[in-house]
Amino acid sequence: MPPKLKRPRSPTIPPLGASGAPATAPTTTDPSSASAHRGKKLKLLASHSVTSPFPDFAHPTPTEAAQVHALLSATHPDLAARRRPPSEGNNSARTCGSVPNVLESLVGTILSQNTSSRNSTAAKRGLDAAFGRNNFAAIAQAKREDVVEAIRTGGLANKKAGVIQNVLHEVCERHGGYSLQHLAGASVISVKTEGGGADTKGKAKAAAVVATDEEAMAELVSYDGVGPKTASCVLLFCLGRSSFPVDTHVFRLSRILGWVPSKADRVTAQAHLDLRIPDDLKFGLHVLMVGHGRRCKGCKGSSGGKGECVLKRWLKEKKGPKEEELVAVVAHAEDDAADVGDADAIKPKSEDT
Repeated sequence: MPPKLKRPRSPTIPPLGASGAPATAPTTTDPSSASAHRGKKLKLLASHSVTSPFPDFAHPTPTEAAQVHALLSATHPDLAARRRPPSEGNNSARTCGSVPNVLESLVGTILSQNTSSRNSTAAKRGLDAAFGRNNFAAIAQAKREDVVEAIRTGGLANKKAGVIQNVLHEVCERHGGYSLQHLAGASVISVKTEGGGADTKGKAKAAAVVATDEEAMAELVSYDGVGPKTASCVLLFCLGRSSFPVDTHVFRLSRILGWVPSKADRVTAQAHLDLRIPDDLKFGLHVLMVGHGRRCKGCKGSSGGKGECVLKRWLKEKKGPKEEELVAVVAHAEDDAADVGDADAIKPKSEDT
């Protein structure tokens, strides 16, 4: 039995506001249900942050992850470019949140859920045109129907408008303003000194505290409507942290590669892969798997699982499965990707259709 993989646990600190003061508890329009859902998400996150939900499942190994990264880099050299820092010139919906402003990154990533890149890009442009870029106060205080109209091109506008406005209200209530920049750098807090001479003991002094990856993830998923994949995108593309978001493409390819067990859903798959994949490969491998999943017809169920695919060829060379077995694997992976739950999914309502 392989050893159980664990991540060193980081010391816990309370969420910090932009001013460095401990954040106050949020209030919502439906405190009981929102609090229960938030508690469930945080409990699930905590249980999988240090130990994989599948501790006896030994894939992918670091070598397997590196081999697939190299293979996809050679296949898609345009996607294998070196990681770039987030830019003010980016559209946060089109780039999975690759902008310096953390709250803008979160809003853009919410807009990108359950739609195409083209539609989400247009929705973010519409939001900026209607209210001004990063004018979060105006968005939060606007009539719901005005926000819906601004982002209508992105699909599921009624639901996404509600999620975005609720997140903005909650951020302001916790931190005293519309900002999550404390997650992007060190927050200054006041601590009492215990040692030293009589003239310094017990007095407060400033101390810089940087949120760990686990703490940043916990803060982001604590907002209603923000799931592990959305939070992971903000960590990876905005904050420059080591995180591995699992979207439909990554999940489907992970099933084909045998990197997650058959009982995994996207949430548990992300928790498992985030621990198994080496930090230095997470950004590149995520981008390459998403790109390959979009481009390659040979590993899609819509093609009947047939056709040329570098990953299927790699599997045949590595494990020796027959072509008909690979066809079946691709078909099952496609079905599983469509069937499993996604904690980030924004479900359509009748008024959105």
